[in-house]
Amino acid sequence: MTTRTSARPLSGRVAVVTGASSGIGAATAEHLAELGARVAVLARRADRLEDLTARIRKNGGQALALAVDVTDAAAVRAAADRVAAELGATGLLFNNAGVMLPAPVEELATDQWRHQIDLNVTGLMNVIAAFTAQLVEAAAEQGVADLINTSSIAAQNIFPNFAVYSATKAYVTHLSRHLRVELGPKNVRVSAIEPGIVGTELQGHVTDEGARAWLEGSKETMEWLTPQDIAQTIGFVATLPPRANLQQVTIMPTGQPS
Repeated sequence: MTTRTSARPLSGRVAVVTGASSGIGAATAEHLAELGARVAVLARRADRLEDLTARIRKNGGQALALAVDVTDAAAVRAAADRVAAELGATGLLFNNAGVMLPAPVEELATDQWRHQIDLNVTGLMNVIAAFTAQLVEAAAEQGVADLINTSSIAAQNIFPNFAVYSATKAYVTHLSRHLRVELGPKNVRVSAIEPGIVGTELQGHVTDEGARAWLEGSKETMEWLTPQDIAQTIGFVATLPPRANLQQVTIMPTGQPS
C-alpha cells in the first residue's frame, strides 16, 4: 500500500486522461498531477499534449504524452500498454474525449450524428476496453481505483436540436451505473460527471445557428463553469476514502436553470 500525504493524496497512483489537449481534460490532468498522480494524457493533437506535459513537469509532476485517436481501438490498446510499461497500472481513468454537434434532426446531418456516436460512445468503449484490466489490477494492489466518465446535464434534461448528443451522454450515464455494479466489488469505483455549460472548445465546434445563438445568449444571463471547476470536482471524487463512491455528480453553473 502506497503512503499518501494530505497535500498529495494521489501519490502512487497512475492517472490517464483522454481528450486532454484542451479544456476539461487539460485542466484535470494538471490538477491530478498536482495531487501527486503520475499522469498519461491522450488526445489527437500531439503539440498540445507536449505543451501540457511540459507544464506538468515544470511544476514537479510526472507526465506521459500519447497522441491517440480514441476511435482507433488498436491505437488505444497500444497506448494502454505503454502506460503500463512506463508508468505502471492505471488506477484512475478520466474518460473525457467527446464532441457536441447539435442540429435539428430534420436536417439529416448524418455525418455529425456518426461523428458524435463514434467519439462519445465507441471511443469511450475503446478506452474502457483497453484500461479495465489495469484498473482492476491497480485496485487489487492499492485498495481502490477510479473510472470517471464525462457525461452531461443533457443526459437528463431536454435541449432542442441536441437529440443525438444528448442520447450519447445518456448512454454514458447509464453505462456508468451498470459498470459500477460490475466493478465495485473489485474496488473499482465508477462515476459519471454531468456538467452544465462549461467554457471550452466544445462550443466552438457548434455549426447550428440556433444552438450557437442559444449558447451565446446564455453568457448574458449566467457565468459559465470553467474547466478548472470540473478538474477540482474530479480531484474530489478521486480522493474520497475508498469506501465512498460518488456514482453520479451533476455540476451546474449557479445561474443555469436546467
